[in-house]
Amino acid sequence: MQKIIIVLFLFLICGISVFSQEENSLNRIPLDTAVKIGKLPNGITYYIRKNSEPRERAELNLVIKAGSLQENDLQKGLAHFTEHMAFNGTKSFPKNDLIDYLQKSGVRFGADLNAYTGFDETVYQLPIPTDDPKLLESAFQILSEWAGDISFEAEEIENERGVIIEEERQRGKNVSERLSKKLMPILLANSRYRDRLPIGETAVINNFEHKTLKAYYNDYYRPELQAVIAVGDFKIEMVEELIIKNFSSLTEKGNSPELKEYLIPNNLEPLVKIATDPEFPYTVASIIYKHPETITRTEGDFRNAIIRSAASSMISNRVQEMVKNGNAPFLDAGVGYGPFQGGMVKMDAFSIQVVAKKPEELKEAIDGIMNEIDKMLKFGFTETEFERVKTTFMTSIEKSLMEKDKISSAGYLKQYLKHFTSGAAIMSLDYSYDFYKNNLEKITLKEVNEMGASFITAENQIILVQAPEESKDALPSEKTLSAWVNNKNRSVSEYIDDIIDAPLIEDKLLGAKVIKSKVHKSIKTTEVELSNGVRIVLKPTDFKNDEILFTAFSPGGVSLAKEAEITSAKMADNIIASSGIGKFNSNQLSKLLTGKSLGVGPYIGTYSEGIKGFSSKKDIESALKLIYLYFSHPRKDTVAFNRVMENTRVAIEGKSSNPMSVFQDTINTAMNGLGAWAASTTLKSLEKVSLDKSYNFYQERFADIGDFTFLFVGNFKTEQLLPLLEKYLGSLPSKNNKESFRDIGLKPLPGKVVKKVYRGLEDKAVVVLSYHDKYKYSKDNNLKLKALKSALETRLLERLREKESGVYSPSVSLSYVKIPSPYYSLAVSFSCASDRVEQLVEATRQEIEAMRAEGPTSLEIDKFVAQEKRQHEVALRTNNFWLSYLKNVYAKESDINSVNTYSRRLDNLKAQKMKKSARKLLDTEGSQELILLPENKK
Repeated sequence: MQKIIIVLFLFLICGISVFSQEENSLNRIPLDTAVKIGKLPNGITYYIRKNSEPRERAELNLVIKAGSLQENDLQKGLAHFTEHMAFNGTKSFPKNDLIDYLQKSGVRFGADLNAYTGFDETVYQLPIPTDDPKLLESAFQILSEWAGDISFEAEEIENERGVIIEEERQRGKNVSERLSKKLMPILLANSRYRDRLPIGETAVINNFEHKTLKAYYNDYYRPELQAVIAVGDFKIEMVEELIIKNFSSLTEKGNSPELKEYLIPNNLEPLVKIATDPEFPYTVASIIYKHPETITRTEGDFRNAIIRSAASSMISNRVQEMVKNGNAPFLDAGVGYGPFQGGMVKMDAFSIQVVAKKPEELKEAIDGIMNEIDKMLKFGFTETEFERVKTTFMTSIEKSLMEKDKISSAGYLKQYLKHFTSGAAIMSLDYSYDFYKNNLEKITLKEVNEMGASFITAENQIILVQAPEESKDALPSEKTLSAWVNNKNRSVSEYIDDIIDAPLIEDKLLGAKVIKSKVHKSIKTTEVELSNGVRIVLKPTDFKNDEILFTAFSPGGVSLAKEAEITSAKMADNIIASSGIGKFNSNQLSKLLTGKSLGVGPYIGTYSEGIKGFSSKKDIESALKLIYLYFSHPRKDTVAFNRVMENTRVAIEGKSSNPMSVFQDTINTAMNGLGAWAASTTLKSLEKVSLDKSYNFYQERFADIGDFTFLFVGNFKTEQLLPLLEKYLGSLPSKNNKESFRDIGLKPLPGKVVKKVYRGLEDKAVVVLSYHDKYKYSKDNNLKLKALKSALETRLLERLREKESGVYSPSVSLSYVKIPSPYYSLAVSFSCASDRVEQLVEATRQEIEAMRAEGPTSLEIDKFVAQEKRQHEVALRTNNFWLSYLKNVYAKESDINSVNTYSRRLDNLKAQKMKKSARKLLDTEGSQELILLPENKK
């Protein structure tokens, strides 16, 4: 069950987190020598690092040390608008030529090529292949033209107004935006941040003069405020030459206004706000203690960072333990110290959030969470808690060190960006590991307790409540709310650390031997069968130094449940996974596994069940022990069952107030039919769920290891892993029953389906147009579907966004399945203004009909092939790809060598051959038109 915890956020802001600490030592952290930092005579800073993961790829960023805070009153939203204009034409790439050029080179718009605007930074992101020198050179030309030669053509500016408005509509026009507008004046009180949200103001977006937009660009896109970051598989000297060549000629164009620093002022008295909304489903209290921003520059900063992180981790662990124990007077809660509002503002905060079970139980929820805070303040933490955190920290840094030559290029960007914008340290993994190794044990529990106590301050407190409109009468006044939070008369007792020191497995394991073995040389896998019938497929790789991924599956799943027990069956895996294992409850198991890098969990899907997880090399035996226990000793835990049931109940109760949840139910019905297995869980069906039924169904699904297939991919030696597999998987019982799934009638409603749902308060419509049918499941037909999806997405982006200016980001989704019988679904979705639905639906139909009649163009196919090849090249070097690929092969009995022919099949994909496929696959006989409209349009 997904955690029900509401996180406050700044509406329509993209940003990055800052993990930095206060400067209290003269010992500066040494600069990582692997990165070359330079500055051109005109002031542009550059960072270059050679990194070979992924191979023949690079991550390029252009950073501008300015954002919405630098806008004047006539420019609110124009920092973000400027970012959009960068993709609508530069000196050498007019209009959409830039996007077109990159797409033909294998770079995807949105997924790869992207940008974001924050309060005080704007960042352009360009991942690029490096095996084509001309393309790499063009990439730096593009960055330089973003930095100084954006075209700002009048027609493009006018067209983009509507796109920006639709971006706001797509991301907002919902309960989150409405509550955000009510809470933002408190969160950002008395600061410039409050009046400079990056999305801007609609009146400005619709009416600004072109010269006002250009003025922002000229004033703040100046060399001294810009940095180029390049990390990838290239020669440093060559990249440096490209930067010098492309950026040296840039000069200032504006008046060079002063770059001011803006802060959020302190507040002596608590800032309190209660906000309600008809569509908000929960009652959530947030208590925030603002702290000055801290930046890690010195060894003292780093040491304080570790202490602060330890204290934050331990109080967070306590709260989660309380939730799992089932004795919390709240539904869910979370606490932690970190960047305020996700690092978008220059401030840190200790944040507490608690979800009340009912609106009238808000006081109990607040008392419950604040009791844990008071307990920390009065008694501090225990030595056993501290030892676990230190062990976890060392495990994490050791694993990072082991993977230091496998870190992706994207993993370095944030560190370099923060060095440019705030002067934060750039430290190597070797330095970081040595620092932990030499300093962690020197940190005392007293220091950690003092740090935890410093989180709670008399000043700079913010108290917020978000709740359903209907519960308004049950909520306290702001004065009473503040009194609840700041009650000094709570009586608390010392924390008791619940630990069981016992082995995971006490059974005598007999094991089973390999009786069959087969090597697939073409994909470098070994397939074995044990004497108890279990099939195991092993693929050793060197993509990561210390990663092993695994999964297992068996046919059956919920499809084999009795109709009267469907809901119990659907919830069985969540209930068991939340219950711990064997003699250990969930909290005890977490503590027992401290310091181990692993994760194991069971799942039961519609047509199959299994296990999935990961581990380090040294922890693979522990992972296999957990697998053994999930098969042989699942835990029946009443506390966990009650917690899952309560969370599910509250989630169901809240669905009716959420327009998208109601609309999603409509979509699910249209796509899956009206049968019992397709129905969503309701309060009535939830009443029929019992722990015994869920537990018994789980046991039935995992009772026989003989029809399971296990897949292991990662850095291991087959000859070393096999004895462990023989011991643990070989000790599980087999009844030699080969089960299969049942066809339970999950399929789209037949014929043409048209349905309008009227929910929501805002002028926002959501449209879903889908096409589906039975088809011959084959690798060639699946590839044609993917090509058709790509071409259609490109056309709709050009038509609905660029030409109509009516949609921000139209999406085309594709689904094709073989089980229980082959069928596909191709769905177009977008949000828009409610009065433009008919016009945009008609435009979409026109594009689909044109695609159906003519098929994709050669250019569209070429773009798809180029992008797919580039993505496939990278995917082949990841464990996740191979695990997914092998599962697909064995579950669907597909050609095991198809991965080796993929590139050739892409080359054979021609536009002429696609015409017939497009005509058949976009047949409107099986289609759905589903539209969500606001209530006032009914």
